[in-house]
Amino acid sequence: MVTPVRATDTLTRDALAVLQPGFTGTTAPDWLLHRLDQGLAAVGLFGRNVRDADQLAALCAQLKGVRGDLLIAVDEEGGDVTRLDVRGGSSFPGNLALGAVDDTALTRAVARELGRRLADCGITLNWAPSADVNSNPDNPVIGVRSFGADPQLVARHTAAYVEGLQSAGVAACTKHFPGHGDTAVDSHHDLPRITADLTTLQERELVPFRAAIAAGTKAVMSAHILLPALDGDHPATLSPAALHGLLRAPVTEGGLGFDGLIVTDGMEMRAISATYGIERGSVRALAAGADAICVGGGLADEDTVLRLRDALVRAVRDGELAEQRLADAAARVRTLARWTRSAGAARTAPAPGIGLNAARRALRITADGPCTPLTGPAYVAAFTPLANIAVGDDTPWGIAAELTRLLPGTRTATYGAPTAATLGTRALVDALLTEAAGRPLVAVVRDAHRHPWMADALRTLTAARPDTAVVEMGVPQSPPTGAVHIATHGAARVCARAAAEALTGGA
Repeated sequence: MVTPVRATDTLTRDALAVLQPGFTGTTAPDWLLHRLDQGLAAVGLFGRNVRDADQLAALCAQLKGVRGDLLIAVDEEGGDVTRLDVRGGSSFPGNLALGAVDDTALTRAVARELGRRLADCGITLNWAPSADVNSNPDNPVIGVRSFGADPQLVARHTAAYVEGLQSAGVAACTKHFPGHGDTAVDSHHDLPRITADLTTLQERELVPFRAAIAAGTKAVMSAHILLPALDGDHPATLSPAALHGLLRAPVTEGGLGFDGLIVTDGMEMRAISATYGIERGSVRALAAGADAICVGGGLADEDTVLRLRDALVRAVRDGELAEQRLADAAARVRTLARWTRSAGAARTAPAPGIGLNAARRALRITADGPCTPLTGPAYVAAFTPLANIAVGDDTPWGIAAELTRLLPGTRTATYGAPTAATLGTRALVDALLTEAAGRPLVAVVRDAHRHPWMADALRTLTAARPDTAVVEMGVPQSPPTGAVHIATHGAARVCARAAAEALTGGA
């Protein structure tokens, strides 16, 4: 049966209002400006849209010139996932580093400064923080993006981050509900399945989300993960049990009582697109209780916007999506946009050195005995894994650039899994040792515990050169090795600088 609907223009504007699309380029394309005039209420920015702060501010001003209450969103976690500093590495350490320090005042201050920078550029919504409890050390997509493996620690820092970010006038979007930490699969590639029971979910995954809601987070992002304890058939993004029945339900009924904006993770991620398709997935997400459809990380053109707009309108006309559900979702988007416009007047004093200060405090240095600081040019061997999609491969990492700044003449080379597979570990290390002959040697790794080739190469290298300094820039899960072992708890530029200072006997 066809459901009576309101005027086509109103329905179309609501369908556009719930979309958070992306685009290519460092200026807004004409098609996007046209759709803003027709009702599009949000856009998402990615690394491809950012050249520098001045250009980003000009882009945001261009967009707001068409629609002043526009939600301009970005995926700026600091640390490994950065868009502000996509070309050079983040000025802020990520969540794991902040969790390692475990000073909520510091976390709040870092988030406030990050929010200030976003607000100065015109950003109004940040798809952060990650509130995932990294309970599975083999997690390929969360890792250093989490504050840690302890639910209470993650909860207090998630709350502090939300408070700091929103004090700068930027809305927080706490993710990835109901928790992406206990997965061994990246939802960019496939549908992860979490087998935790409801008791575990309540005592572990949901603890940080409750804290974020209590702290006033304006938005929550859903995860494309299957939790049979909640819903055996649908991933959380498409599950009424997860969104309406858990996230929205009153606390007195066992829910979290959240009444803000529910945003989906990227709908082009294969956990959704490969099974449902983005049109059907978007309709089902709205029907399940989501309010905003994030799409644009991979699909960033007008055709995607029109396909999703038309799919939502068609679903209402066919009775598959309640008209009132779409209207309520659009109203929540507009409500948040109004908050960001009024909150934009709040400005905080700059704290430009806080990111480096936090990175220095996050260092953990292990050594068997006294360590001699490096005083001359070194050789840096970077054992580099394949970057996950959330981090991307546009952002440089490692300590070579920072060490070269302190020790001119330092040389570096990158070694990856293909090289290890082709040459074999012994031949790879022999070639490395030849290149490094006569120089202090620094090996840089990232999540060595998750990459057997990397762990094997590091063992072989440190056996041949016991004086090797090792810098772990991922999750420090493996036992420390090397003459000195430095855990940075992330690969941000400021983490690299802090490690380079430590190696040279600096701050």
